[in-house]
Amino acid sequence: MILESIVTSTNLDGSLNVSPMGPNVGDGSMDRFELRPFDTSRTFQNLKREKVGVLHVTDDCELFALSAIGRLSMLPDTVDADQVDCKVLSGACRAYEFVVEYVDETGPRMNLNCKTVKVHWMRDFWGFNRGKNAILEAAILATRIQFIPADFIRQQFEQFVKIVEKTGGKSEKRAMEHLVQFAESTLEKSSGKV
Repeated sequence: MILESIVTSTNLDGSLNVSPMGPNVGDGSMDRFELRPFDTSRTFQNLKREKVGVLHVTDDCELFALSAIGRLSMLPDTVDADQVDCKVLSGACRAYEFVVEYVDETGPRMNLNCKTVKVHWMRDFWGFNRGKNAILEAAILATRIQFIPADFIRQQFEQFVKIVEKTGGKSEKRAMEHLVQFAESTLEKSSGKV
């Protein structure tokens, strides 16, 4: 099972990297999980070098959207992790401090086998309404624009916008605005219209 989450890791300069990532949690146990980042991602480089991070379960879809498209202008509030040299997002529902036990670099996606060393339960998970689900799907699609036909992306975004307008709150509407702007800008650049 893939769980949508946010991973924090430490950049080479000591700053915090915040990135959406879908770990494979197998049967749903969080004792161990697998991360599969691309080798070009900052998250992979950080985790390969430092061998520690924090995985967060959150219902903050704006954080998912902005971190996915690199528009997180202000870092969320954090506290120091207890067992690893990294940061915990204060606003998350749960956080799992982890160590990377094994790195497999043989495929197109890297495989990092991780072990949870500390769990934080901060607040209840409210879940996702249709608007929040649409934000998650749009954020994932936005990170794959270079691989998917432009017409399909525009059709999907049109549907996502309708869902968010109907069922989303202010945060979801702001997130969707950022995602739409990012998608249109990226599609225009890739078609040579800029």
